[in-house]
Amino acid sequence: MKHDDELHTLTAAYVMDALGPAEHEAFSRHLAGCRPCSGDVAEFSATAGRLAAAVALVPPPQMKDAVLARIETVRQLPPRVGVRRAAGFLDRLPRKAGAFVVAASLAGAALFGGAALHQSGQADRARQEARQAEARSQELRAVVTAPDARSVHGRTTGGAAATVITSTARDRAVFLTDRLPAPGAGRTYQLWLADHGTMRPAGFLTGDGAAVLEGDLHRATAVGLTLEPAGGSAQPTTSPLVLLALPA
Repeated sequence: MKHDDELHTLTAAYVMDALGPAEHEAFSRHLAGCRPCSGDVAEFSATAGRLAAAVALVPPPQMKDAVLARIETVRQLPPRVGVRRAAGFLDRLPRKAGAFVVAASLAGAALFGGAALHQSGQADRARQEARQAEARSQELRAVVTAPDARSVHGRTTGGAAATVITSTARDRAVFLTDRLPAPGAGRTYQLWLADHGTMRPAGFLTGDGAAVLEGDLHRATAVGLTLEPAGGSAQPTTSPLVLLALPA
């Protein structure tokens, strides 16, 4: 049976349904009387929901405009007819008209082929983005559900909740925030690892408020978040919105 100190570390695994029957039962009893764990479970549950949404395949923004633009040009399909009837129709056309129909068909096929290639390129990009999102989601889940995962909590200067989850075994940290306002035009949220006063760039915070920090943790003492010009900065140009000390 695990002691209370060990049960405190199972919040993330509990949310991800990664506990065995005995651990799940023990943690459920522990959760009923532990306010900090209840808070962690609520935050991890919200995070799990964001991670699930993060891997949804979003169609390219231009796809909707392209479909709407082509609706007026697409005719309803005619009733299906037999092959002989269709052949007879072509036979009755004057020679020049028949040639025109064939040429028009070839031109239409060429246009369709060009559109298909364009849409295929869009689909390839969408699939690549989906694979990248899935890989990012898996990396986030690996840290959050690591057996040695530990978390610290705080709030930004604007009041948004912020959490850092670390795994020493994986040498990775995840930064999570909720209700952080959009950075604004020409600005971006940038993450930092603090090494005894020196700030190292550690990546950017995406729109879903979750990110795996770039860089190793063994020298880091804290994680910071700043608002920087688009593209990021080599060193912070603004005061940290939040600075969370990493667990010892």
